[in-house]
Amino acid sequence: MEVFTAYPLTPDRWDDFKTLFGPSGACYGCWCTYFRMPAAERKVLDGEAKKAFIHRRIEAGPPPGVLGYLDGRPIAWVQVGPRSDVPQWNSPRTVSRPLDPADAEDPSVWAVSCFFIGARHRGKGASHDILGAAVRFAREGGARVLEGCPMERAKQSKSLGLYVGSLRIFEAAGFKEVARRKDGRPLMRLEL
Repeated sequence: MEVFTAYPLTPDRWDDFKTLFGPSGACYGCWCTYFRMPAAERKVLDGEAKKAFIHRRIEAGPPPGVLGYLDGRPIAWVQVGPRSDVPQWNSPRTVSRPLDPADAEDPSVWAVSCFFIGARHRGKGASHDILGAAVRFAREGGARVLEGCPMERAKQSKSLGLYVGSLRIFEAAGFKEVARRKDGRPLMRLEL
């Protein structure tokens, strides 16, 4: 039986992060920068520049998320941390914006904003495992609230478009819907 483990993404795990994301940088070359910089800035960067951006962020600390491993091989990633670390997640134009604008700067209000599961491991429970690791990481990091804004439906359970997670995994982890600004995209919350 394979064993799932998870660790905060610290600089010494950079090579594992690169291995998981592959040469193209995971979701269409994003390198998990989507919620970290305005679209106008992000769109002018190529994959190498995005990779360098996230590398600098990891080096600067604190860890911007958690890497999941199966028998020592990196298979999953979740971006999780204070809402202030993912400013585009808080934009007034997004479905993930906070209920209270002050939550965007409150260090105890955290967000689970992105997932990436290696292609061979999608649809096999890794998203549940990595979300569980995100909850533990948030609790240990002093979060009092953890929020996500998953997709209610996807064409396929293995869809790359599920980078925000699926409603099903958030419900299974005990998150409750607190707002719905767009059909199929509830804002979910877990009180820690």
